[in-house]
Amino acid sequence: MKTTITSVASSLLVAVGLTGFAAVAQAADLPAAPYFKAQPPEAWNPWMIRLRALGVVTRDSGYVDQVPGSGLKTTDSLVPELDISYFFTRNIAAELILGVTKHSVSGTGTLTGIDVGKAWLLPPTLTLQYHLTDFGAFKPYVGAGVNYTFFFSQSAAGGVVTASKLHDTAAPVAQIGFDYMLNKNWGWNVDVKKVWLRPSWNGVAGGLPVTGKVNLDPWLIGTGITYKF
Repeated sequence: MKTTITSVASSLLVAVGLTGFAAVAQAADLPAAPYFKAQPPEAWNPWMIRLRALGVVTRDSGYVDQVPGSGLKTTDSLVPELDISYFFTRNIAAELILGVTKHSVSGTGTLTGIDVGKAWLLPPTLTLQYHLTDFGAFKPYVGAGVNYTFFFSQSAAGGVVTASKLHDTAAPVAQIGFDYMLNKNWGWNVDVKKVWLRPSWNGVAGGLPVTGKVNLDPWLIGTGITYKF
């Protein structure tokens, strides 16, 4: 009886062993499960630059305090302009624009026909922007900020006006524009800013000191290329 039990137990062990071996062999024949390596997140660079052609369209307004009925007008200009933007998030950015413009001032009203002078302007402008990102390649934005204009290389026209000086001035700025991205890095930009710039002025006219204000209040209308790093 003992021998019979031992034989049965041995047979069961052999059967279990053969079954396990068959299962291992069958598993070895199955193709390995595919291994997918997670892609690293795409690096995001917060910097953007733009190179634009900028039209500076001024308001023909101003006056000389000592001359009743006087007015002043300023020429417009077209210049190249560079701006640098930094994105704090994908929606919020700061933009700094750099460029120089040259303008001439002449009289209107009771000063019609009188040239006042010329000046170069360096008007760095810093705005804080909100960018909309839900329109695919079309990326509109709005912004507001401050401008501080430096006047340099100033000269009087001569004749009646023998001295002319515009004074450096700060001004508020409002902005609207858009980028249309052609690919990941390159795009096209259209940008419009309004600057409420009204520098004070003093000079010498007819041998007498005079003062006044030139209401430039320019529209800055630009278009050009965008590069997103």
